[in-house]
Amino acid sequence: MSLTTFAPIETTLHTTDLWLWDLMEDLGWQDRSRAYRALQVVLHALRDRLPVEAVAALGSQLPLLVRGIYYEGWNPSRRPLQKSEKEDFLSQIAAAFGNNPEVDPERLARAVFRVLKRYVTSGELRNEGLILPPGIRVLWLVID
Repeated sequence: MSLTTFAPIETTLHTTDLWLWDLMEDLGWQDRSRAYRALQVVLHALRDRLPVEAVAALGSQLPLLVRGIYYEGWNPSRRPLQKSEKEDFLSQIAAAFGNNPEVDPERLARAVFRVLKRYVTSGELRNEGLILPPGIRVLWLVID
């Protein structure tokens, strides 16, 4: 049996690879698995604070593979978390990295948001993060 290329799969692999490279460059990291973890953790922390409709709106704008990362482990009956302030959001990110003092959760969040802003071209997220809770929207608005 020979492997053949299937365009949608190749496209999503390429796009996800670009996202990870951008994260690695932005964060000064050499470890792709660590960049993957950053993407996963920030997307989950964000997803967990959005109403179901906003989760779906954001998910529909993500590349296929990133969409899978985003929805991984999601249980819509338990969401959104009531704690949507910036500190709670950043605490969830920090905890996922074992509260490692070398990992700045705000820097991670902003790096992932920069990638989203760069590649997501439609919808409310692109329009200054209107779907984001106010405490998290602050992180989106100050991205350079």
